[in-house]
Amino acid sequence: MPQSDALWYVADGRVETRAVDVPALHNGEVRVAARYSGVSRGTERLVLQGRVPPSEYERMRCPRQEGAFPFPVKYGYALAGVIEDGPKEHLGRNVFLLHPHQRVLNAPRTDVHFLPKDVPLRRAALAANMETALNVIWDADVLPGDKVLIVGGGVLGLLIAGIAARIPGTTITVADTDATRAAAIEKMGAVFATPDNAPPEQDVVIHTSSSEDGLRTALRCAGTEARVVEASWFGNRAIAVPLGEAFHARRLQLVSSQVGAVPAARRARWTYARRMAAALDLLRDARFEALITNEIAFADAPAKLPAALTSNAGFMTILTYT
Repeated sequence: MPQSDALWYVADGRVETRAVDVPALHNGEVRVAARYSGVSRGTERLVLQGRVPPSEYERMRCPRQEGAFPFPVKYGYALAGVIEDGPKEHLGRNVFLLHPHQRVLNAPRTDVHFLPKDVPLRRAALAANMETALNVIWDADVLPGDKVLIVGGGVLGLLIAGIAARIPGTTITVADTDATRAAAIEKMGAVFATPDNAPPEQDVVIHTSSSEDGLRTALRCAGTEARVVEASWFGNRAIAVPLGEAFHARRLQLVSSQVGAVPAARRARWTYARRMAAALDLLRDARFEALITNEIAFADAPAKLPAALTSNAGFMTILTYT
């Protein structure tokens, strides 16, 4: 049986590639040759460090995952590639799918998403993050004219900023401790601020920094009866949420956002496939190319990926397969 190589998280701080079988295609399947796969720094850092809580082992499983948490586990969910076998009409098509980091793979045709012609494969590695960003915008209910603060200027925060800045009349501020991110933030149509200088009285506040201090900033800057959306994930860390002081007097709403479910108000009309198609369409915007700042050859991932996941420098890291 032919084999390919795939990336496995095998112990705290350790990554390796392993051979996996690639069986003959079944009816309804296609074979995809990977070109790029995006590394989700927040989630995959938790996987690398073995910090997925046992209560979330099943919910955290990604499509086509092998192994089990905490280790060893074949993980990842942002692969862009080319169909190299399957129905003749699909050969050579550029696609995105939720799949672990792997050089060659089989997948049901219904699991792959054809890219718009003006979305390059490299940029498509952002699609899973963009899908999350779109879901956050829906949960936040950002409306024209709103003042929006995003606390955390990572990939997710800037994708959210890029979408929100398109909504007429919005004023978007991104607060981050790293001033080197200011240029990328401004490219998304937002204003940079340090957490200490973040504007108060915001209509919507979205927290993406996965830090306790970031959540405190988010609550402090929300206006009366504003919505604060918690879009980051803390894994197995317990954090202190400041729900005293003026939290109740200002009647703040603190809500969670998680990509595993389409928000209830849209669930009757929006399938996961429709949401992914919308995310890919949003990636037509070439501004988002600036969020890919680090490339690692797939063969070098065991040596280089752990350091990339534990660093906060830059934005998206992608694995390259050619």
